[in-house]
Order: sequence, then structure tokens, then C-alpha cells
Amino acid sequence: MAKIPHRLNLTEDQLPKQWYNLRADMKEQPEPMLNPATMKPIKTEELYPIFCEELAAQEMDSTTRYIDIPEEVQEIYKCYRPSPLCRAYTLEKYLDTPARIYYKFEGNNTSGSHKLNSAVPQAYYAKQQGLKGLTTETGAGQWGTALAEACAYFDLPLTVFMVKGSYLQKPYRRSIIQTFGADVIASPSDTTKVGRAILANDPETSGSLGCAISEAIEKATTHEGYRYVLGSVLNQVVLHQSIIGLECKTAMEMLDEYPDVVIGCAGGGSNLGGLIAPFMQDKLLGRANPHFVAVEPASCPSLTRGRYAYDFCDTGKVTPLAKMYTLGSGFIPSANHAGGLRYHGMSPILSKLYHDGYLDEARSVEQTKIFEAATLFAKTETILPAPESSHAIWAAIQEALRCKETGESKCILFGLTGTGYFDMTAYTSFREGTMKDYIPTDEDLQAGFDALPKVEQE
Repeated sequence: MAKIPHRLNLTEDQLPKQWYNLRADMKEQPEPMLNPATMKPIKTEELYPIFCEELAAQEMDSTTRYIDIPEEVQEIYKCYRPSPLCRAYTLEKYLDTPARIYYKFEGNNTSGSHKLNSAVPQAYYAKQQGLKGLTTETGAGQWGTALAEACAYFDLPLTVFMVKGSYLQKPYRRSIIQTFGADVIASPSDTTKVGRAILANDPETSGSLGCAISEAIEKATTHEGYRYVLGSVLNQVVLHQSIIGLECKTAMEMLDEYPDVVIGCAGGGSNLGGLIAPFMQDKLLGRANPHFVAVEPASCPSLTRGRYAYDFCDTGKVTPLAKMYTLGSGFIPSANHAGGLRYHGMSPILSKLYHDGYLDEARSVEQTKIFEAATLFAKTETILPAPESSHAIWAAIQEALRCKETGESKCILFGLTGTGYFDMTAYTSFREGTMKDYIPTDEDLQAGFDALPKVEQE
């Protein structure tokens, strides 16, 4: 048998022409989103003031298994897709493991991450609707960068509310967003009513994705012709990100491989949901039984320590309510360096799969351990990974070492969601020994649970 290549690149002709809607094959659907004014299941048209109409339709569609990717979106995808499936031979050798480690590398675009996969269609649908501009939030900056790229392509103005902790830690990420023509505002800010309220309560807050979402929605809903777009959590985003898993499955079939373990970092759930989508379909339909692992920061442990409950998706409590694993919409995580994983809740789709036992396992890990794994990966595989992606790397290493102990030759697949070239402050902190780990206490988390909205829940 010929040796499997280090990198397998599909051709343009093999680029998926449709996204896969995981909800169409779920045994039980996620609970419906609730209108915050009525606490009743929200209707598609009630989302129109926030989202453009096609995205609202995708958000609510739980029956269409495959949704066509518009041709113009496919053409932009071809600038950086298909992305490579890589075999981590050097890491395997270093670990002396019989495991076969693969990773899907999503860093081959200017945003340095998988986020462009959803930014492009979201900007496309906004342009098709004739909107004047968009607003959004960003944590680590990958989503803000990706959407700035997409909006520049479609000539749409964009305002990005960037979590203040990341805004201060990552000035070059901020600069690249501005290079594409978007405005960037540190959140919480004094430019919105909700931002001023948050600052009045805690002037020194480092912010959160929940805060930034509130500000972005407020600006969108108070400016005619603007809409809000989100880079994670939502059903529509998991749908768009399914292109990762679809490409991955095609490539693995070409190699006559199938993963025993599939691992992804977990913040809001977009990359994890996209990576596992076609493999989860196999599990739901009884065709295979891969083991799925979600990895999150110990400082923001929504799956491992959160509550499965209805909650607001933003700190300002203006969004629809979603049934998800949550730490409470007011939870402000410590200013860890994995800014893209600083969200209080988890995708309703992934939350439901985890609650029902299809998403097998969730792990949380401290950031110093993450950067140990990131540094090892950089030295062995020549790619400097983003802190977010490094959560998946850490778990893949743990699985590979377990195979070394047992002698099992498992196939391990993880998502390398992006690069860490704008995260050098974090790498410097780790190298100099000044990086600190923070794990919230039960008392810290209880305050968020106590503030959960009073919705009749199981």
C-alpha cells in the first residue's frame, strides 16, 4: 500500500456544491428559539429585523437535508478551498504512537481561520437583499477579519464590536480588520445604550462575546438598512461550516480511512459542528459510530459545567432565547488568550446532540496546557496554531498517547481551525512564564445560573 501523503488537496471539481443540514437527520430537534417579548416559539419573519431574510430561513429550516451553495459563493470559495487534509506524521513520530493523526487545516486564507466559510455567504445574502451594511461582534478577531474580507468583496460597510480583552491583546488583528475597510470598536463601548449600561456596572470589564453581540444588534436594529450577522452558535453558521466536514469525508474516503475519534475546539460550536456534520450523520443513521470530543477552555466551561437551559444569546438580553448549555448570559470569562472561545453558551444543535448522547464527550483544559500542545505542534508540524485550535491539538495528543499505552492504532481526526500569527502576545506570555490559569469556582458560576430567565424547563 502506498504511503498516505502528508497533505491531500481535493480539486476544485470536488468542492461541495451543497451544504449539509445536520438537523434534517437528528432524531429529536433542538428546542425552538423563543421570542423574548412573548416567550413563545419565534417565527421566521420575526427574525427579519435582525437577520437578512435568506439567513432567517436557513436558521429555521430543520427539514431540508442539503442546501445549494450559490454559484457566486462557490467562486469565492475556490480562492482558498478545498482546504487540505493533513497527516501529522512528524507529531506521530515524536509521540511514538501507533495512532494515525489527521487534521483539517482551515488557515489558508487571510483571516487565518475557518470563519470565511460562513462570512462569504452571509455577506452575499445581505448584498442580494440590497442592505446598506452589516454589524457583528468578534472575539479573537478571526470572525471580524473574515467578515471584513467578505464585505470588502461585496462592497458592504461593516462595523465590528471586538471584545475589549482581545482588542487590547491583539492590535494587529484589529489592524487587518481595518485594512479591509471595516470599523472596529472595543466592546463594551460608549457608542451604544447597552454598552454604556455594562460599563456603568463594571468600568474595568474586559468584555465578552455576549456584550459585543448586544452592541452589534443594537446598532443594526437602530440603523435602517442594516442587519446583524454572527460567526458561530447559530444554525445557519453550523450549516455553512459543514463544508469542512464534507471535504474532509471525501478526502478520507480517497485515503480509505475513517476516523475513530473526531475532535474539535468548542466555543460557540461552528467549527466543531461543521467538522463533525457528515460523520455525525453516519452516527445518527447507524452507519458508523465515531467518538466525538468537544474541547473548551477551563475558564469558560459551558459544556462541562454549564446548565442545559433556555438563555439569552447576548448579555443585553435582546436576542431570541435558545435552549443550550450555558453559563448565563451575564457570565464574563477571564481574559484568557483563546478569545474565540469566550462565549457563555453553546450552539443549540451541539447542545442537543450532547444532551442526547450523540456528542460523546466534552473536556475542559487550562490555557498553559494548551500552549504546551501548541508549541509542540508548531515544532513538529511547522504550523503555528491559534490558541482556539490548540484545544483540539491537546486532546488529539492525549488520545494518541492513550493509543501508545494500549497499542491501538486508532484514526484520530481534529480540526485545525486557524493560525496563531496574530497571537504572539499570548505565545510570549507562555514562553516567559507569565501566563496564568483561571478556573471559575462553583460560586462564580452560580451567579450566572441564578440569573437564567424564568422559562418553563424540563
